[in-house]
Amino acid sequence: MTFLYKADPARGKVWARLFAERAPHLPFKIWPDVGDPEQVRYLVAWQPPDDPTRTLPNLEVLFSVGAGVDQFDLSGIAAHVPVVRMIEPGIVEGMVEYVTHAVLTIHRDFFVYAAQQQQVCWRDLPVRSASSCRVGVLGLGMLGTAVLERLRLFGYACAGWSRSEHRIEGVECYAGDSALDAFLARTDILVCLLPLTPATRQMLDARLLGKLPRGASLVQTGRGAHLVQDDLLQLLDDGHLRYALLDVTTPEPLPREHPFWRHPGIRITPHIASATRPETAVESVLDNLRRHQAGLPMIGQIDRHRGY
Repeated sequence: MTFLYKADPARGKVWARLFAERAPHLPFKIWPDVGDPEQVRYLVAWQPPDDPTRTLPNLEVLFSVGAGVDQFDLSGIAAHVPVVRMIEPGIVEGMVEYVTHAVLTIHRDFFVYAAQQQQVCWRDLPVRSASSCRVGVLGLGMLGTAVLERLRLFGYACAGWSRSEHRIEGVECYAGDSALDAFLARTDILVCLLPLTPATRQMLDARLLGKLPRGASLVQTGRGAHLVQDDLLQLLDDGHLRYALLDVTTPEPLPREHPFWRHPGIRITPHIASATRPETAVESVLDNLRRHQAGLPMIGQIDRHRGY
């Protein structure tokens, strides 16, 4: 019985050390050193091999090394193999830090102050209270809920939207397509933390973003394919949107000539909002292995029909 890792090989060496310390009974391999493929029962990957059960005929569980599984072609993964996304504290902590920084950057006018510094200009702006700034998060999964719980502590007027109903203390929750327009109309800073599915692909278009109040801003930490890029540029240039902070794009990285690089209303980071931390990720995977072996549901196991 072997555990196989197929992602960044440098991180794989850290995983191998941690497995040796915490699960010395379980052989650990790093792709492409598979060993005996018939012995591989568990695979953690960013991109699994094509038709993984043909390559690994006795595969029992496929783990994503990241918080999402949209990079997987689920149609090529046998139905009997559970697919489990990564749920571990490092991913949550990183996302909370990133989105909090992004919201503060917009709310406290750091875009303006950065531009003024380049102009050698010393001019203060009125300070708005956090309670006057309405933050809305699209997606109320693990990450969206954690982000809202932290932002609420700063005093922001917080709301969240998802397709199904949620209750979060101190947060105004909206659910379903019928509530989306009302959610957008009350949002000054929109944070996208949706999973990427056929229903959410290119969801951030002119129609949706145009329903935000004039002067609103976007924080995009979901997936690059959520966003219609030309629509964002047009809304920024028209003044309907004020700023956009983008941690994800399509493609990644953007071509050097892409207009996002030089647009004064856009700040780009290279998909670094959060990342799996090996120490906590390995503990999460080992806990799920114990649950699987005991016949219990695994934490993060996806619904194939929903895609998350």
